Amino acid sequence: MHQHHDVIRAMAGFVGEYLTQLNPVEKSWQPSDVLPNLTAGDWRESVQQLRERAAGLSDELLVVLVGDTITEEALPSYQTMVNRHPGVADDTGASEYPWARWTRGWTAEENRHGEALSTYLYLSGRVNMRAVQVTTQHLIRNGFDPQTANDPYKGLIYTSFQERATRVSHGNVAQVANQSGDALLGKICNLVAGDEARHEEAYKSFVKKLLELDPNGTLTAFAEMMKAKVVMPARLMADGVEPDLFARFAVVAQRIGVYTARDYADIIGHLVAYWQVPGMTGLSGEAAEAQHYLCGLAAHYQRFAERIEGRPARQTRAPLSWIFGRSV
Repeated sequence: MHQHHDVIRAMAGFVGEYLTQLNPVEKSWQPSDVLPNLTAGDWRESVQQLRERAAGLSDELLVVLVGDTITEEALPSYQTMVNRHPGVADDTGASEYPWARWTRGWTAEENRHGEALSTYLYLSGRVNMRAVQVTTQHLIRNGFDPQTANDPYKGLIYTSFQERATRVSHGNVAQVANQSGDALLGKICNLVAGDEARHEEAYKSFVKKLLELDPNGTLTAFAEMMKAKVVMPARLMADGVEPDLFARFAVVAQRIGVYTARDYADIIGHLVAYWQVPGMTGLSGEAAEAQHYLCGLAAHYQRFAERIEGRPARQTRAPLSWIFGRSV
């Protein structure tokens, strides 16, 4: 593990070059750029138009949108997780260390996502905002354990996976929103997905550099992370009513095709290919075993995805507090 910390610290200069991947604040979009301007003379008309478009959204899409919003709102837990990883941590809270500057900049960009989505939901009048806010408070209080064991290698691999997963989810919500006639929600979700895609590229590049510096350690960490399975950031969400709220949310997301088991498999396949795992040579015995495991993993999950397709549609529907007790 200590070797991992040393390699991470040695990457600080490389990470410093990637700080340009974070947009200048002055050039970043802000939630107020896309949401109704409540100081404008026509604010009532703008809000009414938002509510009319939102009226066409299905309960299933609203549930997925709420779950995605809560996931974004729990951002304090994610920065706390990153700062537990030696070599990456911001030791002072305002350090000029490149890793610390990256983490703070990434967090600042991500913070806009929850604010934009939460404000949209509030203005839409389609969901029980108190129940949503209670769930967010529960999630931040319950915490977040990505099962990385404070290993910075695993932390970067995990984040690479999650950035791609959130890009897929927000992008698919945007597509369904546009099909439902809500171009504003589609625009917001596409903006969020665009940020996630940019962050994904940076984190994948960090891991690619790790594979150059320590191929055996990185490949072994990658396999261990996948064997533990990628735990979703909002796994511990709770509303005080539903016994396993995240499972209900995940079933709905699978049912309407926003984030599915097939997406999970596709992400694994993408990362294995992007990091050129199949072509790596000169590996240690443990790393070679990890390589063999990883190269067959996407196909394994694709077969699993094929087996369960259609299952969510048959599952019993249950009421959810987020949508005023209606069943999905």
